Order: sequence, then C-alpha cells, then structure tokens
Amino acid sequence: EHNTEQIYNEIAYPLVEGVTEGYNGTIFAYGQTGSGKSFTMQGVVDPSAQKGIIPRAFEHIFESVQCAENAKFLVRASYLEIYNEDIRDLLGADTKQKLE
Repeated sequence: EHNTEQIYNEIAYPLVEGVTEGYNGTIFAYGQTGSGKSFTMQGVVDPSAQKGIIPRAFEHIFESVQCAENAKFLVRASYLEIYNEDIRDLLGADTKQKLE
C-alpha cells in the first residue's frame, strides 16, 4: 500500500543519513520473482513520486556531499542481482554477464 517515496522516507532515509556520517549501509531486497523488488529499487522517472530507492539515495548522498565543508568523500555503490545462485552486476556495462 506504500509508494516508493514513503518507503524511502521510512526505511532508507535513516540508513542513508548514517552513510553520510561515515557508516556502511546496505539495502537488501528479497522476495518472490515478480513481487516488485526491481521497481521499488529503480522506480520510474515520471511521476517523481515513483522514483525508486536508488535514485532517491543518490540524490540524498550527493546533496549531503555538496553541502559538506572541510570533508572528503569516497562514494561507492553496487547493485547486484543474485538469482538461482548466479550473480549479475546491474550497474555494469553488460547486465546479462554473470560474475564469478
């Protein structure tokens, strides 16, 4: 019954705040095929209320980095899919290629 904005605000926002303070953070989406994990993570651009957790988190992180003074940041992100014991990098050039 929740949209991605509500999910982000309730679950991911506090995690991303911790990340901007130097802690590691992970969002683990688990569930049956077709249950909406990818949509929740990626979303769609329009309407903006359906932007996914990933674009919202990136905006949040880079806003914090831009506003910070006297600090250096190293930002790393990964987006992996594990399905039937196969791992794929969803941010890689070839998202169909399996990782070892």
